[in-house]
Amino acid sequence: MELDFNRSSDSLAPVLILPGLYNSGPEHWQSRWESAHPEMRRVMQDDWERPRCADWIARLEDAILATPDAVLVAHSSSCALVAHWASTAGSGRRVRGALLVAPSDTEAASYPAGPTGFAPMPLRRLPFPSVVVASTNDPYVTAARARTFAEAWGSRFVTIGDAGHINSQSGLGDWPAGFALLQELREEPAAI
Repeated sequence: MELDFNRSSDSLAPVLILPGLYNSGPEHWQSRWESAHPEMRRVMQDDWERPRCADWIARLEDAILATPDAVLVAHSSSCALVAHWASTAGSGRRVRGALLVAPSDTEAASYPAGPTGFAPMPLRRLPFPSVVVASTNDPYVTAARARTFAEAWGSRFVTIGDAGHINSQSGLGDWPAGFALLQELREEPAAI
């Protein structure tokens, strides 16, 4: 399945791309989607290596205010960002939905040193539709812990087998199956 580059996105919800630590390189599926769909906007953070969660939340809040009714496409530590943002933001700052891919377990020993404020992981229901996508051999989260996140957040849970951290090293290319999940979220009716 190839990405539908010709389909008009005028009727679809806007997309905010939220890379995890170290940003997403050019071969990462997030970057490939953004390149193929220039209307998708990456939320740029000031510090990709030693971030403060509060700083990332503020930047996400600004992006959401500028892009109402967006679908968030988060990878890795940005899944924690979305959970933290949702637990602190007012209900008037809604988003259409969130695709939460390879949510790093910020409480695990395998979580990289440097970031501050991402733990503990919020385990409250998200106020918008969401899908958590996990791998069975992710070095930063066990499949069981990813399922715990999905259940707590009220998310649909999708496992894609052995795909590591679901990043550029996973060899997913454009990752059409993930793009299909995004399109489902973009087509969801807006919350009233």
